[in-house]
Amino acid sequence: MAGGLVRVGLREAEDIAAETVQIFATNPRAWRPSPVVPAVDALFRDTCGALGLPVFVHASYLINLGSPSLETRERSAAFLLHTLRRASELGARGVVVHAGTAVVPGRRDAALATLHDLIGRLLDEAPDQVRLLIEPTAGGGEALASTVDGTAEYLAAVDDERVGVCVDTCHLHASGESIDTAAGMRSTMTRLVNAIGAHRVGLIHVNDSRDESGSRRDRHETLGSGRIGPDAFRGLFSVPALQRVPLVVETPTHRQDVDFLKALRADLAAVASPGIPSHISSPATPS
Repeated sequence: MAGGLVRVGLREAEDIAAETVQIFATNPRAWRPSPVVPAVDALFRDTCGALGLPVFVHASYLINLGSPSLETRERSAAFLLHTLRRASELGARGVVVHAGTAVVPGRRDAALATLHDLIGRLLDEAPDQVRLLIEPTAGGGEALASTVDGTAEYLAAVDDERVGVCVDTCHLHASGESIDTAAGMRSTMTRLVNAIGAHRVGLIHVNDSRDESGSRRDRHETLGSGRIGPDAFRGLFSVPALQRVPLVVETPTHRQDVDFLKALRADLAAVASPGIPSHISSPATPS
């Protein structure tokens, strides 16, 4: 948002030939919503529509639907509902929110038990056209979802088909999933699809990692320059169920990484490999 959604954000998307965009609709590190300017919303929405750019909104990092504090859970739900409504005003397809943390060791089951009612209530009030996408985290701090199995357990606890998932490759790596080869990436993504259903995967954050597998550290790196490595990302393009899932890069090197993914896509398309996603994107702050 810095500098303006259209004047700066969409200019970058155009400069790097992005095919989808992810934005923040408010300061991601504050509870206070940013001011709304309807004319700017309309210009952004209409411009993205004219360009055929799918839009996703990332919710505040402060939201924690698994908090042991009822006050924090309710405040989080209210802010998430606000973000879903803002996303609708901006013409976005979905809102990405971190899965959250139980905070207290041993409290994960209790935290999961609160999700069905909490998320169900807020979605009953949210715009129907905006999808809620839960993003499993890197696994630190009593995470509610980080691994493939943990993500499946999270969705089972939510038990609401309106909820989808945003997968982050850096987070999967940090949680200990083996995705540092093309075969490993393909196998892990296939396991995820089989565990939760292909229809639940609404977005993929494609990020390399500065740290080793299982580190539980969320530090993004330029694609191919980190511990996941360049070959692994070929695996994303060989899972047929992910064929139409948009990709967003959240690295310091948007242009380089969008070009990298497009080159992989072109290479695999040339040999008629299945699973070529239709949208690859860019402008986003690491989450």
